[in-house]
Amino acid sequence: MKMRSTYLFAALAAGFTFIAGADDSARMFIWPKGKMPDLQPHQIAAMTDEAGQKGFDRSQHTEPYLEWFDPPAAEKRNDICMILISGGGYGSCCDVGLIKLWRKTFTDLGCQCVNFVYRTPRPKDLPFYQSAWEDGQRAVRVVRSEAAKRGFNPEKIGAIGMSAGGHLTVMLATSALTPAYQPIDAIDEIPCHINWAIANAPAYNTLGAAKGDPTPQDGTSVVPSINPCFAFDAKTCPITFQHGGKDPYSPNGSTLCYRELRKRKIPTELHLYADRPHGAYGLDRAVEFMRQMGYLGPVAPEVGLMQRYPNDDARGGYEKEDVWPEGKMPDVRANQCKPYLEWHQPKELKTKAIQIIYSGGSYMGNSPDGFEVAPMRRYLNGKGMTVVTMKYRTPRPEGLAKHVTAWEDLQRAVRIVRSKAAAKGLDPDRIGIMGSSAGGHLTLMGAFSSLTPAYAPIDDLDKLSCSVQWGIAIYPAYALTDGADHGNSTGGNDDSAVPVPEFAFDKGTCPMCFIHGDADGWAAMNSVKCWEKLRMMDIQCDLHTLALRPHCFQRQASPGTGSYTWMDRAWEFLSHKGFNK
Repeated sequence: MKMRSTYLFAALAAGFTFIAGADDSARMFIWPKGKMPDLQPHQIAAMTDEAGQKGFDRSQHTEPYLEWFDPPAAEKRNDICMILISGGGYGSCCDVGLIKLWRKTFTDLGCQCVNFVYRTPRPKDLPFYQSAWEDGQRAVRVVRSEAAKRGFNPEKIGAIGMSAGGHLTVMLATSALTPAYQPIDAIDEIPCHINWAIANAPAYNTLGAAKGDPTPQDGTSVVPSINPCFAFDAKTCPITFQHGGKDPYSPNGSTLCYRELRKRKIPTELHLYADRPHGAYGLDRAVEFMRQMGYLGPVAPEVGLMQRYPNDDARGGYEKEDVWPEGKMPDVRANQCKPYLEWHQPKELKTKAIQIIYSGGSYMGNSPDGFEVAPMRRYLNGKGMTVVTMKYRTPRPEGLAKHVTAWEDLQRAVRIVRSKAAAKGLDPDRIGIMGSSAGGHLTLMGAFSSLTPAYAPIDDLDKLSCSVQWGIAIYPAYALTDGADHGNSTGGNDDSAVPVPEFAFDKGTCPMCFIHGDADGWAAMNSVKCWEKLRMMDIQCDLHTLALRPHCFQRQASPGTGSYTWMDRAWEFLSHKGFNK
């Protein structure tokens, strides 16, 4: 209470000016008259819908402001304030529609919302973001000073921004201990850190964009580095990054920032969307992030995945068959189980695509009936898709690399499925593979190295291609050199940790969907660095990391979080790519 009272006193002492705004909002100018730093006459502070109106007088819109919206209904209200930050290349504040969407979304969730309108266009003879950053630090201080009056917790302030607003959001999230301007009054004694951030398509996050230009080559033909404008100081907060895979403001800027937060053990999420251009994606993922982090209240009790998908009601047909003809299995080891396939056909076939699924188990064991396989096949059967489950040979083969016999089984399984697809009314050229943990590593082997024979041909079936059209890797293990046999020793963050040499990344490499727990000891960087490699190859993929979540994140999960809805991410990927048509 003392902290809140101190902030309120500072606000009263500053003597803020309010004017009426649109939609019954109240506008609060953030700088005292004559005290705004780096005043430049060509700059204004206005959203583009207002600035574009006939008769707009620039001289009356020079002061950046906070636009306070009506609080949420009392029965929904929580103790959160969300700062909404438009983009516009630091040339304008143009995201009028997004501000409306964010306001409705977060108000409905019980949050107080405030729109922050900063000075544009870019200042002259200063860093292109400097005046907006000054306004941003001041705005956060003013918001914190209003906490007691408006009924929110001064240490529950989040920010959401898009494009240049996403860059400014990351600046506020990572660099609060670096003063953007010299103090002018008591308000500037209030901390300017935010408590979490949602960065949509943040621009200018790579060194190549440090002058404020798009960098479509960063992460494709150029290996990028991070923009040094971000301090990543002791007040750096959790962030969720949402970015399109074909954004000219490189999505690698988000992966680079993600890596920096991971080095500091700050919970973080990364959501990357294949083929999407510059734009705001995944607002539901941002809400799930807030829910998982506990910002929206206590996290709901977790529910078991097997409890949610307990039966095969959507299955219409079942067949089981061996992977290898009798006496023809390569690299036989007496200690290993016998591999087999199971066909699970839906009651109502809605797509000719086929999903092959198998479990993990450290290459020491695997089961087609456990939580890593059965729920997903039931989910996909419910969507009208045929699923083939595989039990591959384990435990690890003596005298061979841990994955060799499993990789042989997978290549043979893909050929079997391809050979029988047409007779079952399915498409032999729409086959995907999916596995978790060691099964995730096996998926990467199948996706990245399909042109490398895992075994010598034994019959005509082996003349068929074992390439697949997509892969879904769930917390893949052993994918980086710092964790080739165990958990990742450096968390995958060190630049020396690179994809393991058994991944050929050949011309048969297919698009991927990666889903990984951010707190996984088999590090999420396994997925991130593979995603980066595929983007360098111009292969567009989805990637989702989940804050606070460990290995096997989905086994027990809380409703309303990304660990609960993860199967929908895989289906969205299939739908976007058209694989499930």
